Amino acid sequence: MRRSDFHFELPAALIAQRPLPERGASRLLYLDGPVGTVRDLVFADLPRLVTAGDLLIFNDTRVMRARLFGRKRSGGRVEILLERLLSAHEALAQLRASKAPRPGTVLLLAGGERLEVLDRDEELFRLHAPDAGFEALMARHGHVPLPPYIRRPDEAADLERYQTVYGRREGAVAAPTAGLHFDAPMLARLAAQGVQSARITLHVGAGTFQPVRVERLAEHVMHREWLELDQSVCDAVAATRAGGGRVIAIGTTSVRGLESAAGDGDLRPYRGDTRLFIRPGYRFRVVDALLTNFHLPESTLLMLVSAFGGFESVMAAYRHAVRQGYRFFSYGDAMFLTRSES
Repeated sequence: MRRSDFHFELPAALIAQRPLPERGASRLLYLDGPVGTVRDLVFADLPRLVTAGDLLIFNDTRVMRARLFGRKRSGGRVEILLERLLSAHEALAQLRASKAPRPGTVLLLAGGERLEVLDRDEELFRLHAPDAGFEALMARHGHVPLPPYIRRPDEAADLERYQTVYGRREGAVAAPTAGLHFDAPMLARLAAQGVQSARITLHVGAGTFQPVRVERLAEHVMHREWLELDQSVCDAVAATRAGGGRVIAIGTTSVRGLESAAGDGDLRPYRGDTRLFIRPGYRFRVVDALLTNFHLPESTLLMLVSAFGGFESVMAAYRHAVRQGYRFFSYGDAMFLTRSES
């Protein structure tokens, strides 16, 4: 398939710029993948779509205050987006400047702390912080790295709302946004209903927002993200299968994590980078249903959802969502899909 196959017209007014006052107040579009029909629901209806014995897989990553602002010694401004902490004093980062800094360049933060550019790693820069560790620098100077389609500076409220209530392992630069809809009462309601849960960790990278720059999808090189999935998740999935329940991924990151760990056909513990690019034609090994947000036109996330729910059905559902005024992207509404047999 081609990138342009995944284009759709999206009015700018439908791109959510702020979260709703309550996490669970969003709408929910239900797509029955095998049939291709859609229903307009609200997120509070989620317990009607799951049953006792189903297993929800959550991504428990937390977003770092990863955006820093500094200057070169020449005075030029630099925007720093920390992608991954390699140690207390080294990190990989995206740098936005009028001219790409060379190795040896010193960047100065607002408090006078220094960062030194060591070298390049693909599109990222390796930075060294000689004065203070990166965790301390983020605590002093860091901003919530809101996605580029949110056209406003981060605010105090984003510190809490751009995190899931169950996140516990800091390391992401973007939220696993399907999880933003859950609050403690909804989690308790699902547990009381007999719905099981398990957690993986996939630290979402800034590459999730990078556009697909090639027309032929087979030529796209997927960004890498860190994944940890332990034996307890494998055991929970096996028990769910044995009991006749479904494995339901909360977010595309949970899908990528589960399917990456089942690369040879069997789900196994996993610790390392994944570059799995799921697009139409992919055969799913683990996931039966998916809760996700609405994604950008021509994005790898839309391609994953189309592979899961069926290309024609998903694109028709997106056109329906636009007509019905659903809110799109990170702070937007949600979609629940069952896997298409095709």
